[in-house]
Amino acid sequence: MTSGPREIVTPFRPIPLDVPEGMKPNEFFNSTENLDDLIHNNGLLRNPENLLMYRKALGHSNEFDTSIIYNTSKCILNPLGRPVRRTQLPDNVKHVWNRMNQILIEYMLEKYPDPDKALLLAGEASLDATWPLTSPGVPSIRMLHNHFIVFDKKQLSEADLADPDNPNLTDGGQNSLFQSYMRDVYRQFFDALDLNILKPIRSDASTLSLTGYPQGLPSWEIQGGAEALKDICFWREYDE
Repeated sequence: MTSGPREIVTPFRPIPLDVPEGMKPNEFFNSTENLDDLIHNNGLLRNPENLLMYRKALGHSNEFDTSIIYNTSKCILNPLGRPVRRTQLPDNVKHVWNRMNQILIEYMLEKYPDPDKALLLAGEASLDATWPLTSPGVPSIRMLHNHFIVFDKKQLSEADLADPDNPNLTDGGQNSLFQSYMRDVYRQFFDALDLNILKPIRSDASTLSLTGYPQGLPSWEIQGGAEALKDICFWREYDE
């Protein structure tokens, strides 16, 4: 089996998505119009900590695809003042979000228990990451959010290999810059940390055979498996 990025087609879900006429896709997804759509059309859960869980109309997978965003649009009006890293979160928000993350991952593992049939992904991002390096300005949302995605492995294995020259594979060039200049520095930094639950692992041990992901980026093993997510010490190590 050849390993490499795969190209799959994710059909549009028949759920509401109102994109204003004349607005480009990257402009919409970094705009307050998108946020209003998430809240009023596709929001699943909101809490007093301003954490919004929502479903995806245009997502990565139609098997399972949801996100939690820290919606500070009403309490921090300046996008540049909004948290974009976990270290910038208030403690009460961080604690509630940790619990939400743990519950969602637990649900995914319960619903998709066979690792040979389903690929489970959970990750953290800032909406800045979707803004091309060559585009001027700052996204009008700029808020931290988490992804929770499940892929059908049969669909991935049957999918065509992606064009290696496709610029969308590089995430705007950040991945290649990291690989060229930062990888060794990051590994030295991680080696110096005092970790008991998170354990750095080699690239060949963490690489997905189907896609080659994460293509050499730093990876860790969670010692103790999913049960370790219930331990507050795990989240402290994760934040470090």
